[in-house]
Amino acid sequence: MAIRMIVKHPDDVLRERAQEVTKFNANLHKLLDDMADTMYDADGVGLAAPQVGISKRVIVVDADEEHGLIELVNPEVVSTEGEQFGPEGCLSIPGLQGDVRRPLKVKVKGQDRDGKPVEYEGTELLARAFLHEIDHLNGVLFIDLAESIYERRAPEAEGEAEGEA
Repeated sequence: MAIRMIVKHPDDVLRERAQEVTKFNANLHKLLDDMADTMYDADGVGLAAPQVGISKRVIVVDADEEHGLIELVNPEVVSTEGEQFGPEGCLSIPGLQGDVRRPLKVKVKGQDRDGKPVEYEGTELLARAFLHEIDHLNGVLFIDLAESIYERRAPEAEGEAEGEA
């Protein structure tokens, strides 16, 4: 396991549609392990493979204690409900936050590291993290969706309520 360099905006890989994963092997397992290590090292709540320079449909999310680390390969949004509006940040866009309107609840499906089908439901921060990371796989950044963008406040000033994805 290793910490990978996080790609920063405006790198082109962040604007590409990531490729579907077809091989579930040791290389994918290493990528998932490295992505989790990188996310934790950066104090993030999510990370998409394009953020480490790999244009593959792979995300990791850890936004609540109930679920812990979630690995999703080839994730898709199945359904959404409700609405939430609040701040988002991104490890690939340091120093900025934006207020983004997202569904309050989401159901996603995909595959685990071995290619087996998995499905998760998330609300609030977990829903936001799933959607933020899946957006990365489609070349969409939170700054594209934000109704306002501003300099990131210091974590102690915001109570560390919202992580960066």
